[in-house]
Amino acid sequence: MSINATLLIQIIAFVLLIWFVNKVLWGPLSKLMEERQKKIADGLSAAEKGKHELELAEQKAKDVLKDAKAQAQNVLSQAEKRGSEIVEDAKVKATEEAERIKASAQAEIEQEVSRAREQLRQEVATIAVSGAEKILGKEVNAAAHNDMLEALVKQI
Repeated sequence: MSINATLLIQIIAFVLLIWFVNKVLWGPLSKLMEERQKKIADGLSAAEKGKHELELAEQKAKDVLKDAKAQAQNVLSQAEKRGSEIVEDAKVKATEEAERIKASAQAEIEQEVSRAREQLRQEVATIAVSGAEKILGKEVNAAAHNDMLEALVKQI
């Protein structure tokens, strides 16, 4: 029976050793490995999610850049259009101003010509009266012969 008792004690010692290894060594080591495996899986998942978010952000940035370029082109075309409108408006205003100045100058010239004619008529009338005085040999009264002088001025 000594073999049996020794065998039984060895079996009990082996079972205790297995229990001890499982409880003290294998359990915590297994738990640590599971935690490490979970951390790695979470890290890979976060990396995959970050990669996906990066792709979305890059696509969004491309879209925003495309929209900004389109808006910039739109603003440029509107500015060019407005610039053309301003130039055309300035041309029209300049043409109108030139016509107005030309008409004003023409009216002023006509007034000056009219004044010069009137002055010339008066001088001719004065010369005619002076010539008539010399021909008649006496003084001609301008106030008395006003109607006759006005008719003479109109004829000239």
